[in-house]
Amino acid sequence: MCMVRSVGSMALAGLGKCCRSFGRDPSKVAFCGVLQPGWIEGRVGAKRHLLSEDVIKLQDFQQRKLAVAHLVTGSKGNYIELFTKRLQRNELIPKEELKLLLHLCQTADDVLIARDAIYRYHTDNRNLMFGEFKFGPLFVRLCYELGLESLAAATLTDKNMGGFFNDATSFNITIDMLFIKGSFEKALELLRTMRAQGIPFNKDTLTLAAGTCYKLNTADSYRICTALIEEGQTRGNAVPRHAHCFAVALALRQNDIEKAQSLFSQIMVTDSRLCQNLKVTILTMSGAVTDAVSVLSAAVLPKSPSFVKKLDFSQEVVDLLRLRSEGGAHAMEVEQIVTNLERAHQVTQQTLDGMLCHTPTGKRKPELNMTDRKTRRRNPKSLQSTLLSE
Repeated sequence: MCMVRSVGSMALAGLGKCCRSFGRDPSKVAFCGVLQPGWIEGRVGAKRHLLSEDVIKLQDFQQRKLAVAHLVTGSKGNYIELFTKRLQRNELIPKEELKLLLHLCQTADDVLIARDAIYRYHTDNRNLMFGEFKFGPLFVRLCYELGLESLAAATLTDKNMGGFFNDATSFNITIDMLFIKGSFEKALELLRTMRAQGIPFNKDTLTLAAGTCYKLNTADSYRICTALIEEGQTRGNAVPRHAHCFAVALALRQNDIEKAQSLFSQIMVTDSRLCQNLKVTILTMSGAVTDAVSVLSAAVLPKSPSFVKKLDFSQEVVDLLRLRSEGGAHAMEVEQIVTNLERAHQVTQQTLDGMLCHTPTGKRKPELNMTDRKTRRRNPKSLQSTLLSE
């Protein structure tokens, strides 16, 4: 256990230096067609995030902002100016007023003032932080709303703010922002900061870390990813399936088929579309063409009702199987099963990368019943207290 923890720590210690390109061996060219288009798409095409709304809670934050703006209608501008003057006079920043400020920010300039106020607040209350309200998630959600990922990252990694952002949520949301923008090196720097400050990695952190390492696709990021997965397992922590899938895909990119098989075998439930696509890719790359055909054959549902959800496979996955079986004894069999899948509309143009970098739906919120709605309408004061309590 100690050795695995040491490996993980050593790997993370070099995060800031692990972003060099990894030269691919010519023997891997056949696999570059799989995942490679998605890699490019992930860098310059559609931007996707890995955290659900349950974690980011951006909608809740924006609703609170609207409510606060309604409560202080007409004084927002004055309030921002007031804070600027108070900072210039080096005055103390009360906690409740700082909360209010963070809910009133509408522009990047406003956020800079809020950031300076947070610095002042941290300086004045450095020894009183235990049990205090956590401003970190509030601040990074504000940055998320306005697209200020660089400001959020710089603030979280500022050594002068050590101990202020002491929760995983602030880091996870910021890493998610950086993932969207393709700033994977900065995301790894935040992971190193978390480890240095002793902030535990939760399930969301592991998924984000594995996804970031997968996107970088370097020898060092591969080492970091596998070390984190092994560390989580050794400590008895449940490693999310999504993180495992990223690790499997990264092992395939690094042409480490044996490791990919080992990582895949550790996934408890593999009936998802992503897992089945990875399974076929692993079998194909390992030369087990007949086993890959068996998986595809079991998934064919030519006459199923329209409401029955069909398992589909990426075009790049079936193309890889065709390529690896071309001219061999199973070429006709492969062609037949792929044709059957296409006729059943079970071949999708979505890449493996697209399946990996999906946005979780999260849990649906229960709707308010009529009694709750009436209670909220009758108690505007309770609304105001709720707004500033989180």
